Amino acid sequence: MAVREVVTAPDERLDLALDTGASLLAASAGQWPAVSRAVLGYADTAVGRCWSAGWRPADLARVVRRELKPVHLALAVDLIAAEGRRYPAAATDRRWQEQLRELEAETWWPSDEGYLPAFAQRHRLDRFALATALLELLRSWGRLPPIAPVGPAPGHTARSAPGPRGPAVGEPRMLSRIRALLAKAESTGFPEEAEALTAKAQQLMAQHSIDEALLAVDGADPHAPGALRIGVDNPYEGPKTMLLDAVSAANRCRVVWAKEFGFCTVIGFDADLDGVELLYTSLLVQATHAMQQAGARQHLDGASRTKAFRQSFLVAYAARIRERLAEATERTTSDAAAGRHLREDGTAEQLVPDERLLPALKARTEAVDQEVDRMFPKLVSQRVRVSDGEGWAAGRAAADRASLRGRSGEIRR
Repeated sequence: MAVREVVTAPDERLDLALDTGASLLAASAGQWPAVSRAVLGYADTAVGRCWSAGWRPADLARVVRRELKPVHLALAVDLIAAEGRRYPAAATDRRWQEQLRELEAETWWPSDEGYLPAFAQRHRLDRFALATALLELLRSWGRLPPIAPVGPAPGHTARSAPGPRGPAVGEPRMLSRIRALLAKAESTGFPEEAEALTAKAQQLMAQHSIDEALLAVDGADPHAPGALRIGVDNPYEGPKTMLLDAVSAANRCRVVWAKEFGFCTVIGFDADLDGVELLYTSLLVQATHAMQQAGARQHLDGASRTKAFRQSFLVAYAARIRERLAEATERTTSDAAAGRHLREDGTAEQLVPDERLLPALKARTEAVDQEVDRMFPKLVSQRVRVSDGEGWAAGRAAADRASLRGRSGEIRR
C-alpha cells in the first residue's frame, strides 16, 4: 500500500515516495469511499501501535504540532477519535479521557466511506494535498520509538503499581477550587491579592497530599506512584523544565526531560501530580508575563541580547521559585506534623499530632525514586547556562513577586 511505502522510505527517497503515494491515492477517484475506509483501517492499526509503544493522545498531537502543520493536526485528532471508537470509556484511565476531551477528539464525519471527502471539503483541500498530508502524518507516527509508559494502553490492565487512578470522592471539587484560585491569581492586577490566592491554592494541594499519605498508612490507598507527561516547548525549554522540576520537587515528584520530543515525564503519586500540573501552568503564565513586561534588550552596538536576557531571566525565576517552595514545604510539613490541619474551605483546625506523617512522607518519596529507577534506568543530568546578569536579577525579582509566598503548599520533600 502507498502508506507503507512512505512510512518505510529512507529520508533521501521520501519526496519521491510522497509524490508517488499521494498520486496513487488521489487518482483513485472512483474508489474514494473504499480508499477512505482502508485509510481509517490502516490508521487504527498505526495509532494502536503508538499506544502499545507508550504514547498517549496528547503526545501524538504534540509531535504533530512540533513537526507538521495545522491540517496535519486536524487529521491527527480525527484519526485518534476514530481509533478510540474501539474502546468503552471504562477501558481508559482518567487522564486519557481528559486528553481526548482537550483535543476535542470526536467522530464528526457521516461514515468511514465519507471521511476523506468530508475532510477535504471542510479544509478546502484537493485530493493530492489531502493524500500528501495524510501520508506525512502516518510517516511521522510510524517512526516514533517506544517510550516509557505512564499508564496502561486502552483495553489493557495496569500493572499492580498502577498509573493514574480515578478521582476519589470530593477530589474534583478540590481541584476545581484550586484551578479557580490560580486563575484569579493569574488575572488580578494586584500582587498582594495574587499572592494570597496562590498561597491558599497551594495550602489546599499540600493538605490533600498529606491526607493521601496518611490514607496510605491506614491501608485505604493501595496505589503506587504513577506518571504523567507535560509538554515543554521552545523557546527556552531548558529554563521551563527547571521551573517544572522546582514545582515537582516540592511535591515529592521527580522530572525526566525528553528534549527531543518536547515533553517531561513527571513521576509521583496521583494527587501530587495533579497539583504539579496546575501550579506549574500557573507559574509559567506568571513568568512569561513578567518576562514580556521586562521588554527587549540590546548590546551597546545595537545587536539584540533579548534571547540571552530572557534565558537568564527564566533560569533565575526557576531557581528562586525552588527556594521559596522549599521553604514553604518545610513550614507546611512542620505544621502538619504538629497537628495543624487545613480544611478544604481554607480554615484551620487543631488535631492530635500524628507521628506517622513524616515516615509516611519519606516512604512516598522513596517509592517515587524507585519508580524513576524502574522507568528510566539510564538518566543523565544537563546544566543550563546563564549569560546575562541583568536577566538573572530581573528573574529573581519576578519570582519574589510571584503569587507564591506563604505557599505552605507544594509540600515537602
